[in-house]
Amino acid sequence: MDDVVDPRETHHPRLTHKLLGQEAAEQRLIAAWQSGRLHHAWLLAGPRGIGKATLAYRFARFLFTHPNPGSDTAHSLDVAPEATAAKLVAARSHPDLLVVERTIDQKTERLRSLVRVEDARQASHFFSLSPAMGGWRVCIVDAADDLNSESANSLLKVVEEPPARSVFLIVAHAPGRLLATIRSRAIKLDLKPLATGAVVEAMRTLGAGEDSSAEELAAIAALSQGSPGRALNLIGSQGARLFLKFQDVASRPPPFARAPLLEIAGHMKRLDAGEDFPVFSDLLSDWVAAAARERAVSEGVCAAQPWARAHQDIGHSIRRANVLNLDRRQVLLEAFASIEEAARLGSR
Repeated sequence: MDDVVDPRETHHPRLTHKLLGQEAAEQRLIAAWQSGRLHHAWLLAGPRGIGKATLAYRFARFLFTHPNPGSDTAHSLDVAPEATAAKLVAARSHPDLLVVERTIDQKTERLRSLVRVEDARQASHFFSLSPAMGGWRVCIVDAADDLNSESANSLLKVVEEPPARSVFLIVAHAPGRLLATIRSRAIKLDLKPLATGAVVEAMRTLGAGEDSSAEELAAIAALSQGSPGRALNLIGSQGARLFLKFQDVASRPPPFARAPLLEIAGHMKRLDAGEDFPVFSDLLSDWVAAAARERAVSEGVCAAQPWARAHQDIGHSIRRANVLNLDRRQVLLEAFASIEEAARLGSR
């Protein structure tokens, strides 16, 4: 059981030294540090996979390396990988860094769905100690969305009365769901989705997609909605490749070509397609929702209604298929029919 591999280790943000597309957020943290009045709690907010946790680890390494604001003129959060702080953070052994996150259940060998309250309570003990290396103490919460009410309240006690030279870096995908009392004590730092080109560059920096063409990388980056993290999950996925094929079919006026749609739906019946269906269905749902929004903006609410109905019906069918283990082929064929009907009504 001790050899259980954490699935997050493949591209863990603590091991990522470069962050693309979030220069504004980085400069705001640097300015706060240079002012000598660094706030003790920061809420790093934005969609999943755009670099929030990477920024948190970058700032932690920076604080450990530059403990005294004003002592130098750093203009970047870069810390060399061979620096002591970087090595300790990479090894999960920096004594002044606490990471509050979901842990692996050793019985099931799977990630827990939420942060345990006993893990959140570590913050109280951690901040009661003096800094082991004489500088800052940093707590990264990755992510606040994984806290239940009890673990959130446990963290709140420390955030309310922080000791000197301590910083909370709280990652939040949906900050509105976080306790209002925590939100009120943290400075919100919004991170934005990246441009498609920046997502491609991020994938290349991380060594992903080496066997993919430039066209496929650009297509995957576009599907990621500005999230390098999502792009890393999509690259090499058969579910993503099949969605690109669907997208090509659906880009033409109805009626849609039947053969490629039958091929896509038929693939989902295969025993080895278990990971492809959720990838494809998530992309399909996002695509239909985007189509509805686009028509609402460009043509009005009435024009968007067929697409909104299709999105609702498809989402319901996919959820039922996942819960009841229904025929995925049939679910997709019905989804394609709904999309074709919405496109047909829109072309009148």
